[in-house]
Amino acid sequence: MNSRLWMALVAGALCSLSAAAQEVTLTRLECGNGSNDPRRFTDTYAYTETAKPFTFSCYVIRHGNDVMVWDTGYLPGSVPNATNKPLADLLKQIKVDPAEVKYVGISHFHADHTGQLGPLKNATLLIGKKDWEGITATPPLAGANAKGFEEWIAEKRKVEQLTADKDVFGDGTVMILRAPGHTPGHTMLLVRLKGMGPVVLSGDAAHFHENYVNEGVPSFNDDRAQTIASIQRIKGIEKNLKATIIIQHDPRDISKLPTFPEAAK
Repeated sequence: MNSRLWMALVAGALCSLSAAAQEVTLTRLECGNGSNDPRRFTDTYAYTETAKPFTFSCYVIRHGNDVMVWDTGYLPGSVPNATNKPLADLLKQIKVDPAEVKYVGISHFHADHTGQLGPLKNATLLIGKKDWEGITATPPLAGANAKGFEEWIAEKRKVEQLTADKDVFGDGTVMILRAPGHTPGHTMLLVRLKGMGPVVLSGDAAHFHENYVNEGVPSFNDDRAQTIASIQRIKGIEKNLKATIIIQHDPRDISKLPTFPEAAK
């Protein structure tokens, strides 16, 4: 074996060890709070109550020195449920400079997940290709928060349109997984933590426990069959990896993660 090949193999091994050794943490941020009418979230008339508590969360994933934000919540003050503080202020409370965020992953294009992209100006946007096409279409696809992406588009910021699962950091610890149905390009996030184990942030594959358990489908979803298939995929991950499932809008799941500013490890 020549010396150059040997040095390349050693360098590759060291890079792999370095990636494997990176500490990964997960922090939940409060990005809105309020209620919603559960009757909107069933196409089989499963619910009769008119109000159900909803939470609107953002998440920060640290991978060594790199930072990823998952969903950006409501724009503060934009609607009654937008009771949150600015995302940039919350990031600074955990010593994250918004300009140094490396990736911002978006589960889907609705306003309660895409309201505060502005401060993350140097990040690469990771979003399902079909959702990006819906945002940039003329006119935008119904429900797409095109306004939330105006700066991103006008300033030609970095975008990676996802057509398959994405290993964000290349070591399997943070995976964006396809989960279409709610919107055409909807995704979810799998984070593998050393202590807590695998955690799935489900986006809006299901909005609350009852729809997750019963595979309920909102009347306004893009594709019914894909929604059910995506819920079934999450259930398979939950079973096979013994993963903790975080249904992002269900307040009953908030306590599964440490209280801000603490992080799950």
